[in-house]
Amino acid sequence: MKRLVAFLLLTAALWWLWPDRALRHPSGITAPTSPAQQMIPAKSLGEIKGYRLEAQADYVIHARVLRTKRYHSRGDDLVPYDVALGWGPMSDQANLDRLRISQSNRFFFYAWPDQPPLPVGEMARHAANVHVISANKTVAKAVARLRAGQLVAMRGYLVNVSRPDGFHWNTSLRRDDDGNGACELFYVEELRVSDQPLPANSPTTFAARAQ
Repeated sequence: MKRLVAFLLLTAALWWLWPDRALRHPSGITAPTSPAQQMIPAKSLGEIKGYRLEAQADYVIHARVLRTKRYHSRGDDLVPYDVALGWGPMSDQANLDRLRISQSNRFFFYAWPDQPPLPVGEMARHAANVHVISANKTVAKAVARLRAGQLVAMRGYLVNVSRPDGFHWNTSLRRDDDGNGACELFYVEELRVSDQPLPANSPTTFAARAQ
């Protein structure tokens, strides 16, 4: 009996400390700032692992991590992780507690048992499934460690991707779309992580890029 009790206590402690366990916050918006996108003339970012990257827009996002998923499929060498992000009302614990969030086949899904906590269109405009291309090992390690509930700031480019064999993958350039093609393909140059809610006046700029 003592062994069983000890085992149960150890299991509970591991669950509490397990790094993948979602962080919870008090009710209220934790990421109030909308993503900032600025269109630019298309420019090449060179090649990564045989893929050609062409930047379409500067992009900065401050958001709450809703879920992450590691993929092992075509393109996973370039984009191993998708990160589902929410801002505004989709960063509010009270709303998220009424949703079941999942990811599959490079899509992000949310469902509810009875009535949605927000109008469906409002949820779509305040959440996104982001295909993350890490610009360096530091960003890649940070993305791999992300867990639901953390607050992140990411800076980089929305990009289109192609390969000599005809493979192509284009980013969304809108926040109000859904379905196939609605995900952002995000080349992330800088990523910051916090466990604390972002202030209402969170800056949407990072240090100037090296030209």
